[in-house]
Amino acid sequence: MSSLLAVLDAAEGEPTAVELRARSYELLGDLIGRTVVDVGCGSGRAVGELAARGARAVGVDLDPAMIDVARRRWPAGGFHVGDVYRLPLETGSVSGYRADKVLHMLDEPARAVAEARRVLVPGGRAVLLGQDWDLIAIDSDQPAATRRLVHAKADSLPSPRVARRYRNLLLDAGFTDPVVEVRTAVFTDDTALALVRRITEEEGWLAEQAERARTHRIFVAVPIFLAAARA
Repeated sequence: MSSLLAVLDAAEGEPTAVELRARSYELLGDLIGRTVVDVGCGSGRAVGELAARGARAVGVDLDPAMIDVARRRWPAGGFHVGDVYRLPLETGSVSGYRADKVLHMLDEPARAVAEARRVLVPGGRAVLLGQDWDLIAIDSDQPAATRRLVHAKADSLPSPRVARRYRNLLLDAGFTDPVVEVRTAVFTDDTALALVRRITEEEGWLAEQAERARTHRIFVAVPIFLAAARA
C-alpha cells in the first residue's frame, strides 16, 4: 500500500496532473454548496480539493484501505466504501459526478455511466477522465518490444481503450451537450520510471529505461481524455 501511495502521490503532484484535475472541476460547473461525488476516489485528493472549492464533496472507493487513508488525509470530505455500479447515493441526489482513471478498470463501463446518470439531478454534470492505454508513447531503443509491451499491458486491463469511448458512453446513457478534450501528460523523471515499471517486469527492457532515467533521457507521454456532459 505504501509503495502504491507513493507512486500515486508523485503522479498526482505532476504539473499536468494538477492542471487536469483543475480542468475537471471547471467542467463540473458551479460547485459552491453543491454535492459532488468522486468515484474511485483513491486516497481522496480530488475530494479534498473539491471541498476547498466550496462543494459538499463525497468520495467513493471499493478499497476500504484507500478510504481509511482518504479519511485521515482529507477530513473535510465524506468518504464511503462503495461499488461504482451501485453507489451508496439516492437517485437524483448529487449535482456533479467525477470519475478519474476508473472506467478502464471496469468490465462494464456503460453500467457505471448509467449509474452516474441515476444519481445526478436533472442538469447535473458528469466528468470522465483517464488515459487510453493503447496510446502511451515511450522513447526506447527497442521500439518493437516497446510496442509489444504497451499493447500487452493494455490487453491485461478490462477496458483499456474506454477513454476514446467516453463521449459515446455518455450519449448512450442519455446525457446531452458532451464536450471532449485531450491533454498529454509528459514524464521525464523518476515518475516516468515508476510508470514503466507498472507496464512490465521484462528486465532487459526495464534496464534500458533505468539507464535512460539515470542519464535524464527517459520520456513517457500519456494522452488523457476528458469528457463532460449534462444529465
